[in-house]
Amino acid sequence: MIIDTGNILLIGAVLLFFSIIAGKAGFRFGVPVLLLFLGVGMLFGSDGLGIQFNNPHGAQFIGMIALSIILFSGGMDTKYTEIKPVLGQGVILATLGVALTTAITGFFIYWITGLVSDFSALTLTESLLMAAVMSSTDSASVFSILRSKKQGLKEQLRPMLELESGSNDPMAYMLTLLLIQIIQTPAGETNLWYSFLMFIVQMSVGAVAGFLLGKMAVWLMNRLNIGNQSLYPILLLACVFFIFSITELVKGNGYLAVYIAGLVVGNHKIQHKKSVTTFFDGFTWLFQIVMFLTLGLLVNPRDLLPIAGLGLLVGFFMIILARPISVFLCLAPFRQMSTKAKVYVSWVGLRGAVPIIFATYPLIAQIPYASLIFNVVFFITIVSLLIQGTTVSYMANLLNLSEKEPKQGNDFGMELPEEIKSAMSEIEVADNLLANGNRLMDLSLPDNTLVVMVKRGNNFFIPRGGTGLDIGDKLLVITDNDEELMKTYKNLGINEYMIQKNS
Repeated sequence: MIIDTGNILLIGAVLLFFSIIAGKAGFRFGVPVLLLFLGVGMLFGSDGLGIQFNNPHGAQFIGMIALSIILFSGGMDTKYTEIKPVLGQGVILATLGVALTTAITGFFIYWITGLVSDFSALTLTESLLMAAVMSSTDSASVFSILRSKKQGLKEQLRPMLELESGSNDPMAYMLTLLLIQIIQTPAGETNLWYSFLMFIVQMSVGAVAGFLLGKMAVWLMNRLNIGNQSLYPILLLACVFFIFSITELVKGNGYLAVYIAGLVVGNHKIQHKKSVTTFFDGFTWLFQIVMFLTLGLLVNPRDLLPIAGLGLLVGFFMIILARPISVFLCLAPFRQMSTKAKVYVSWVGLRGAVPIIFATYPLIAQIPYASLIFNVVFFITIVSLLIQGTTVSYMANLLNLSEKEPKQGNDFGMELPEEIKSAMSEIEVADNLLANGNRLMDLSLPDNTLVVMVKRGNNFFIPRGGTGLDIGDKLLVITDNDEELMKTYKNLGINEYMIQKNS
């Protein structure tokens, strides 16, 4: 079946439906949903149910749009206060770590392909290109797996891993383009110093453009008085595409720019921030699904069998040696990090859609062995998601780095409107709370504090002063003095509570 304008909506709807069903099943059994999205694409592809899709340009374009949204959304969800203590570690891993992984893996690929006659012998530059394509951790995979599993981590590992995965794609992207240029340029005519200078310029321009254009997006969101609230997410989406494209136009790195712009927007107050965030969460999931489905359709599974041996060797080498060596070298100056934490960072070096998208660049440039590079990278992505993606929580527990993630939201499904400056809290009734009696009026709560709703089992009701409370009831509390309320909780011995406060 050929995808055309007559059936694209039908095929797209069926693929999305099967992806969501597969994702639900995968979540239940602990399989990364992104791997299942990839599998659905392969199932419906040319070697499966027969959908013909052989368009690297189209896949690359879809990937570019998807990565812009994913990186921007990931930046929006990251707080300055969380990444500030691990900024040094994250930046070094995202730059030097990618370069080290490329060099170590590239030399291994050059050695193994020259040693074993069953494999196509690659030149050193071609080997480094294959390594560069898959040298970065995948932001879509890391964001998705850590957040869907609600994995809390000690030693501020989660913000560091998200910072690394969100900011290391530009380094891999630049190395990929540089090595393609070296391969295509006649021997002796390559100016490495000029290429290095252009790399510095693109990263610097990307960072500056992301910061300044992120500020511009905040200004637009707060100053354009649009009557329809539904248009604000669309306005911000237009800003994302503008930031990426204009940065690329002025020779900066668009991927770095949209991630930094997301950080700027997410850490500033903007109008209708809750609805905008909800929109981007859903839109990010949509494009993650579309991106993985597209890449699954692009590959021919029968082409993966001949390269399975090379894929396994390189994949296990990256997991067991290349990634750990680069991580331990990069994090050596940070002695406050435990060895267990460094081991865990080494393990969560997930590959995903980004390496596959970068692997389309050699295909489009018609580099020698481009098909081999694409198929090996695709195979290693599957290996990484199967081995590392399914053991994110297991390794955290094994290394004693797992902790309970702070609760997000409340059991009442309510949020404070952005205009209200009060704080909302949720607590569970225990013996110490009922020390003065079991009626609502007997509770020792500070002034300007109101219990607005009670959850008992699956039932919700609005209480009065004489309402009797039972052990296990959950109370929704609104106050104008959150500091005094937290002191009251502490005096009563209540350690678990959620405070939502609009800034």
